[in-house]
Amino acid sequence: MSTCVVIGAGISGLATAALLAADGHEVCVVEGREETGGRVGAWSRDGFTFDTGPSWYLMPEVFDHFFAMLGTSAERELDLVPLTPAYRVYPEPHDDTTREGVDVVSGRAEVRALFDEREPGSGERIERYLDSAREAYELAVDRFLYDTYASTQGLRDRDILRRLPRLAGLLTGRLQKHIDRRFKDPLLRRILAYPAVFLGTSPYEAPSLYHLMSHLDLDEGVLYPRGGFREVIRAIETLARDRGVQIHTGDEVSEIILEGRRVTGVRTASGTVHRAETVVSTADLHHTETALLPRSAQSHPARSWRRRTPSPGAALVLLGVRGELPQLAHHTLLFADGWKENFDAIFGPDAHAPDPASIYVCRPSATDPNVAPPEHENLFLLVPVPADPSIGSGGIDGGGDTSLEEIADRAIAQVSEWAGIADLADRIVVRRTIGPGDFERDFHAWRGNALGLAHTLRQSAVFRPRNVSSTVDGLFYAGASVLPGIGLPMCLISAELVLKRLRGDLTAGPLAEPARETR
Repeated sequence: MSTCVVIGAGISGLATAALLAADGHEVCVVEGREETGGRVGAWSRDGFTFDTGPSWYLMPEVFDHFFAMLGTSAERELDLVPLTPAYRVYPEPHDDTTREGVDVVSGRAEVRALFDEREPGSGERIERYLDSAREAYELAVDRFLYDTYASTQGLRDRDILRRLPRLAGLLTGRLQKHIDRRFKDPLLRRILAYPAVFLGTSPYEAPSLYHLMSHLDLDEGVLYPRGGFREVIRAIETLARDRGVQIHTGDEVSEIILEGRRVTGVRTASGTVHRAETVVSTADLHHTETALLPRSAQSHPARSWRRRTPSPGAALVLLGVRGELPQLAHHTLLFADGWKENFDAIFGPDAHAPDPASIYVCRPSATDPNVAPPEHENLFLLVPVPADPSIGSGGIDGGGDTSLEEIADRAIAQVSEWAGIADLADRIVVRRTIGPGDFERDFHAWRGNALGLAHTLRQSAVFRPRNVSSTVDGLFYAGASVLPGIGLPMCLISAELVLKRLRGDLTAGPLAEPARETR
């Protein structure tokens, strides 16, 4: 077994460290910020505790498998609450009538009823759509997501070859077109297309294979870890420390040290050197390649990024609000009429913040009374914007850059109007904004993106950056910039892919789970 240094103490770094330590490696983690968690952050003020990053708990079996790999379970480590409804949707209003959201409840019977109510006769079509989504999802987990692509063994599987004609059509087609051929109601179309945002891309660019995402929210359901998503980090960090992982914070890695083509450790901004036979960088891939390595050792030099597509940026608005907000569910989505125009604004050549935008609102105080003081609510607004740091950085109580604060003001006014909360702005007692400039500064996020590399066809599966350097021996990668992709479950899988690489495991599926601990 080897000595390993992991760069970054986000979920990918902590998960990688825990798995490698459990496999017998000597592991230390080096994190530039004072706290662990990376983009899975939290901020507290005046009795409010806000998640500042991920807020959807999907793909529960991936979490279950990860914890099982460490001899425990998600049930033991987290207090998971099923959400009913999974989320609420508000279409853009066109008159002064009372605003009523549409609740989306997970489960076949409930989903079929919703579709038949809004588009008579569509219930049977959504059943077929979800059958296809489940099949595609199960195929992805069994054959694609846990494959390092160190060989073509998985791609040559007989089952994959048998399904190749259909897979080719799903990969080359576009998600929005796939949906529009089957459903007419605009709101239903957007319910099925919105998950492309979780993949950091537009439904007009995402391969139609990604209709598999609807299996997660409509079939499986949505969970929430009570206490917020920092509880996920707490659990993984504890498991890592219990297995002997040393975690050093507040000292950023400034260089990956090489001897010829071989990695020998890292050097930090303070001058500290951590020697190791293996280095795993879970930092943003662009930063790792262009800032931590010399030009001669870069697998992905600066010029290659001209062909890459980042996920959108995000304007985040954290609000503490006086009084109750029953108009909002735990998760609420506001869908603008200008659906395609929104995505064109974010990804197109004339990039700008859409107005009105399709906005995501999280109200965790609907489920968790500990995230807000009594008789108050906790809100998290996310406005997708272009990946562009010039949009600005945020601040407290309106103290961010003017352009970002204007986006926040519009978002608050939009939620107020569309959800029928006339006095929302007057009831705000805590406010903080976070923008692309913050993502670039705090996480070295390429172009200030919020999620990682977008899941376009050219950045999915075998076409996505691998989790190993092609030029430096002993250098591996994990996180949202590399295989398998964006999101907390993908980051957990990326950690397992490093373990598979070190073991020389060429299988396409998840590793076998060891016996669970009895503690």
